[in-house]
Amino acid sequence: MKKKAPRKSLKPCPGSPNCVSSQTKDKKHFIEPIQFNTSQKAAHKRLAEIISSLPRTKIITSESDYIRAECASLLFRFVDDLEFVFDEKKKIIHVRSASRIGYSDFGVNRKRVEAIRKKFQTGISETR
Repeated sequence: MKKKAPRKSLKPCPGSPNCVSSQTKDKKHFIEPIQFNTSQKAAHKRLAEIISSLPRTKIITSESDYIRAECASLLFRFVDDLEFVFDEKKKIIHVRSASRIGYSDFGVNRKRVEAIRKKFQTGISETR
C-alpha cells in the first residue's frame, strides 16, 4: 500500500472577511498556528477530543496529519469548515476556519479558533 504524502497547505481564504488561516500572509485573515510540545499523535488526540466537545461540530475526516470538521451555527444552521494540518517538525498545527456562505461572520471563525487554542493549551500537560 502506497503511503500518503503529508498535507502541507490549506485552501486559501476568499476575499471576504469570514475566514481565518495560519497559512496566509494576508493580515486580515491571518491567525497564529497552534503550538504543541507533545508527540504529534498525542496532539492529534487532544485536538480531536476538543473538536468533538464543541456544540454542533462533527469531525468529517481524521488522518494522522489532518483533521477536517464541520460546525453548524446555532440559529440558521449555516455550516463552517474547520481544518487542521499538523507539522511535526515545527511542532505546530496550521488551522483554517471559514464560513461557506455569506460575507461577514462577525468574528465567529477567529473566536472559534482562539477558543480551541485556549482549550488545547490548557490541557496540553495532561496529554504527555
